[in-house]
Amino acid sequence: MATRTRPDRTQAVGRRPRPTVAWMAQVVSGVLLLVLMTVHMVAQHFVVEGGLRTYQDVVAWIRNPVVFAVEALLLLTATWHGLAGVHAVLLDLGLRGRADRIVARSLLGLAVVTVAYIVCARWLKVERA
Repeated sequence: MATRTRPDRTQAVGRRPRPTVAWMAQVVSGVLLLVLMTVHMVAQHFVVEGGLRTYQDVVAWIRNPVVFAVEALLLLTATWHGLAGVHAVLLDLGLRGRADRIVARSLLGLAVVTVAYIVCARWLKVERA
């Protein structure tokens, strides 16, 4: 009795597998990080006389809503990129099923807490100064 083998349909001939949404978000956040870090470094270090801003200069700089939005976007992008990278490494190490869902939700919670804490702390410092 011969067994029938099914053809391997996991990869179509001549076509690449489609990237996942998480992988594409990781790529986009990486490119966005390059742009935002360049803007941050130029604005904070390269165009300032002496290379560094004083605390009062930084507070005055962050009071500008556009600057605050760009810095918040930098924080959000860096947090997403880092935690998505941690999740990808855990998936590569074999994390699956229920454990994957728990870790993904925990990382999302950590991201929300991190961003909320830093944005609130910066906002309060800027308002008090």
